[in-house]
Amino acid sequence: MRILVVEDEKRVAEYLHKGLTENGYAVDLAHNGPDGLHLALEGSYDLVLLDVMLPGIDGFAVLRALRAVRATPVLMLTARDAVDDRVHGLQQGADDYLVKPFAFSELLARVQALLRRGTQQHAELDANRLRLADLELDLVRRRATRAGQRLNLTAKEFLLLTMLLRHRGEVLSRTVIAEQVWDMNFDSDTNVVDVAVRRLRSKLDDPFETKLLHTVRGMGYVLEDRIP
Repeated sequence: MRILVVEDEKRVAEYLHKGLTENGYAVDLAHNGPDGLHLALEGSYDLVLLDVMLPGIDGFAVLRALRAVRATPVLMLTARDAVDDRVHGLQQGADDYLVKPFAFSELLARVQALLRRGTQQHAELDANRLRLADLELDLVRRRATRAGQRLNLTAKEFLLLTMLLRHRGEVLSRTVIAEQVWDMNFDSDTNVVDVAVRRLRSKLDDPFETKLLHTVRGMGYVLEDRIP
């Protein structure tokens, strides 16, 4: 597995290079936006670790340019922990988002999950679309369809479905969903997440034989195509 690390802080870049190499990955480094974009477009990588604040062009611009031609999984790294920044990164096409400072063990777990997802899930990602089974999201037109039928989703439902689809195969807790979609700390006495999931499920799953949105009791929700 080859990983590209685009990080302008030399100490952080070397730390990531050392840790990932020790775990069996081949790692290339870039320390600015233009070099990172060039390597991402010209090389063959299984994953890109991309810092947001980069000299030359920032990480969001690198991500947009990469997504125009490549579906390489991208894990964004940033010192900015505002929910809007995280949501913006996911909407631009990032597959995951990690806020600095972070434990290497957490980064490694996220790297492994992203690489696993690429080989195990029946989902496809191109420049502007996310797919799972017969579900397709057009991120540019903000349109969702299933088996060719348009799903009439609200803005929040579309954002919720986008988040679930980007994390397909992963169980997302109510706390994580509430933070990412509603920018709120989850209150166990509030059922906003359950209500939203129930409404989304009524449009996404109820009219169709195959169910994609599943409840994992005591843990949260997961979007996946469970093959019988």
